[in-house]
Amino acid sequence: MGEPQSIQGSPIERGRHAIRNVDIHAWSRRFGLLADPNRLEILLCLHRSPGSTVRELAEATGRSENAVSQALRILRHEDCVTSTRVGRSVINRLDDPIIHEILHSIGAEHE
Repeated sequence: MGEPQSIQGSPIERGRHAIRNVDIHAWSRRFGLLADPNRLEILLCLHRSPGSTVRELAEATGRSENAVSQALRILRHEDCVTSTRVGRSVINRLDDPIIHEILHSIGAEHE
């Protein structure tokens, strides 16, 4: 029979090490943001067209302005989107480089 593996090299220890090296709660929140179709559509729109208003996002996604505003509130709270007032309008931008890269990974493109 082969020699027994040390605990440090066992699948259990490697799994524990993997879990310790990742901020599980932060990644769960980030993936949770992407799991909602409304928020994902908004993020895709902002990725392709930075500086969109709530009205533009509502028209692009076919959702109400209220639904878009609520989704943006969550995305701002999680620091994924920034909103800036420009005159009477508020423009929104994707502001999370990791989500930006994830969107590229799923096929999102820029103009």
